[in-house]
Amino acid sequence: MPDTTVARDEFASIEKIPKETLQDRVYRQLTDLILSGELAPGQLVTIQRLADAFGTSAMPVREALKRLASANVLTVVSGRSIGIPPLTAERLSDLRRVRREIEPLAAEWAIGRITPAQIADLRSCLEGMNRAIAEDRIKAYLRGNKAFHFGIYTAAGSPVMDAIIETLWLQISPYFHLLYDSGNYLVSNKEHEVMLEALESGDKDALRASVQRDIDLAFDVLRDLLD
Repeated sequence: MPDTTVARDEFASIEKIPKETLQDRVYRQLTDLILSGELAPGQLVTIQRLADAFGTSAMPVREALKRLASANVLTVVSGRSIGIPPLTAERLSDLRRVRREIEPLAAEWAIGRITPAQIADLRSCLEGMNRAIAEDRIKAYLRGNKAFHFGIYTAAGSPVMDAIIETLWLQISPYFHLLYDSGNYLVSNKEHEVMLEALESGDKDALRASVQRDIDLAFDVLRDLLD
């Protein structure tokens, strides 16, 4: 049998591929902007403006945008600007149906794993969101809302689940801007309090029900707006 052993230095001249490319970093920053409520429906941002903000050329921004556009997260307008794609009633219903299964499950998995420090962080997020509501700071509330929910889901200890939930939120979270005038933020924060109490007490049923109610409350408002 021929010796197929590769000499140790046979590929020594090949340059190692960076673990994270510039495009990957731009993609990550763009997803963070979307999840944190920095882009609202109807808002257009030029590709050059993003490139200037990131301190890069337009090329890695365009490549990252292609990935997000293929996932129906962003839409490219005239090749120079980006925006949030329209949300149809059908897609809204589908997102709600999937979120009602996935997010409560991740929250349940967090029970027994979440640490006192993580609980304290969630409490701090909740207080910050209450201040944001009182001061009419929509983006501050949305940043806190994202941090609160993902603080719970990340505590589940499943990167696979995190990736699934992030994909869902990238499609729906920009529309959380539209919930403000309905008073949803205040009602939603009451559900957040219930979630936190259920996490602390280990009550899976109460936690699942609260996460689903939170999703349903937002869905009801957005469905009426679409109608």
